[in-house]
Amino acid sequence: MTGTQDTEGTEGTEAEGARPPAARTRTRKASWKHIGPGIVVAATGVGAGDLVATLIAGSKFGYTLLWAAIAGCLVKISLAEATGRWHLATGRTILDGWRSLGAWTSVYFGLYVIVWGFIYGAAAMSSTALPLAALFPDTPGGLKTFAIAAGLIGLALVWFNRYARFEKLMTVLIGIKFLIVVYVAVRVAPDVPAALAGLVPVLPDGSFFYTLGLIGGVGGTITMAAYGYWINSKGWTDASWMKMMRLDNRVAYLTTGVFVVAMLIIGAELLHASHLALEGGGDKGLLGLSDILEERFGVFTAKLFLVGFCATSFSALVGVWHGVSLLFADFTERLLRTRQGIEENAVEEVAKGRRERSWPFRAYMLWLTFPPMGLLWLDEPFGLVVAYGVLGALFMPFLALTLLWLLNSVRTPLEWRNGWVSNGMLLVAGLLFVVLCVQQLRELPW
Repeated sequence: MTGTQDTEGTEGTEAEGARPPAARTRTRKASWKHIGPGIVVAATGVGAGDLVATLIAGSKFGYTLLWAAIAGCLVKISLAEATGRWHLATGRTILDGWRSLGAWTSVYFGLYVIVWGFIYGAAAMSSTALPLAALFPDTPGGLKTFAIAAGLIGLALVWFNRYARFEKLMTVLIGIKFLIVVYVAVRVAPDVPAALAGLVPVLPDGSFFYTLGLIGGVGGTITMAAYGYWINSKGWTDASWMKMMRLDNRVAYLTTGVFVVAMLIIGAELLHASHLALEGGGDKGLLGLSDILEERFGVFTAKLFLVGFCATSFSALVGVWHGVSLLFADFTERLLRTRQGIEENAVEEVAKGRRERSWPFRAYMLWLTFPPMGLLWLDEPFGLVVAYGVLGALFMPFLALTLLWLLNSVRTPLEWRNGWVSNGMLLVAGLLFVVLCVQQLRELPW
């Protein structure tokens, strides 16, 4: 294992044989200039659905659930740290870890990633198209035109670029959505004393599942598992990068936390304090917020918010097209090579960019893009929305509980196994996501 960087646009291109043995195990200094994978996971993990959930929580309960948004960031920091620690400490990918737990994990993941990708592709394209259709209402074909264009542009950006350029693109997108949402939050003039009071954990009447959803929904579902692949793509391939990974991860969820708190402020001030409700459900509710912003602050602020909405949805789309395709490529390549009796170092394959050039990587991108376009012609795809919510809920317990298993076993070097804090956070996360999953299933229109 080495700590080399990918030769395309990243630092440290020494070959393993050129390094003295001690250099491979030294702890590298955590440096702000190397931050990147965390920005990618933050840009991908917070999509329009997270904006809506946070906005609704703010509109219904004001600042009361601010503590839950922050707690959600702490839960996801623990999950992402555990994923990254597994990749760096063991030199194996999370797919390798799952396979070591039994064939059932491969069956579960294989079925999940196929069904989820089909549904998510349509949801992501539609979500990106909504603000564009509002900004350019006279475009022929309207929503469908923009949705198809979003999918094709996302496909091209990932297909023709490698991780280094992909990371730069995601940094630009998160910068746009972060600055716009924070700007709007400042414009609505937050009630600072009420916000500080919201840091005290309380549960207003009727807020239990909103609270759990806010904690569990901040910053990603299956993309949490992609974080390990992004740090490997950056060139971080062994435990010497552990401090850097942890700094990177904390920056990611600090950014996410500020973003989510800003949206909760917008919901609390614009909707809760004014006793207003959003028109339309799901992502369409964000268009209703744009109308309210136009009434209060003028056309410029409303249009700017739509640009932020678009950047939020599109960054999630591009991040999934890249990150989940890496997961699928690793899953497929490992399955094929195991059957052929071929051994490989999957972490090094990712670090060298070979997974990004593999046919399974590109096949999954095509799966995300073209088959879901047929769903765009459904007039009222309520079943699609319900299925997407349930599928998201089904993955997080699997991730949290398998990480708990892997990082307390002999599969992980003793130095890097879970301590009581990590065990506590992963156990809480696993139980939280189980409850949310059961709730999602209960709400299905059986």
